[in-house]
Amino acid sequence: MYKVLVADDHAIVRAGISYLVNQQAGFEVVDETASGTDTYIRIERGDIDIVIMDLSMPPGENGLITTRRIHEKFPAVKIIILSVHEDQEYINKAMHNGAMSYILKSSSDEEIIKALKEVAADRDYLDSNIMISKDDLKRINADGAHVNLKGYNSLSKREKEVFPLVALGYSNKEISEKLFISTKTVEAHKANITRKLHLHN
Repeated sequence: MYKVLVADDHAIVRAGISYLVNQQAGFEVVDETASGTDTYIRIERGDIDIVIMDLSMPPGENGLITTRRIHEKFPAVKIIILSVHEDQEYINKAMHNGAMSYILKSSSDEEIIKALKEVAADRDYLDSNIMISKDDLKRINADGAHVNLKGYNSLSKREKEVFPLVALGYSNKEISEKLFISTKTVEAHKANITRKLHLHN
């Protein structure tokens, strides 16, 4: 029996996914969480085989970072991303950061069921509605895809929260609103990130 954690900031989505998963033989939802931080803490407690996780669970940590943290510390936990984001950049980064599957919320229930069965068999699975090229797959699997993460571990907790938002193109004002900090503080964090990661822009 695979023990599943459902992570989404909307209770109705968690309820729907949990119901669907519990109808599948060999899978059982054992818990639900509503933020990236809570998801990581719950996985730390153990007994989770698969996590079905949204990328956007404000406030707090971006789901791309949560995915990387889970994969680095708990590589045995299989990660399925369930997201409204259809941009190739999100998909590439999520898969590169350790997700085994990426499913669109706009897709049918069958896609989640397929994802569960594929990751349980240790196979990656992309939503059939996602068009991905061979070049995309190469970029996902390439070491250091899209960003030089040298020095990443030297970032503070808040800098790790700011970093993905910067990488995804959010303005200082948007980041300040998402993280409930001033734009001046965002600018300071960006300066520190640039220095620590040896970035030029």
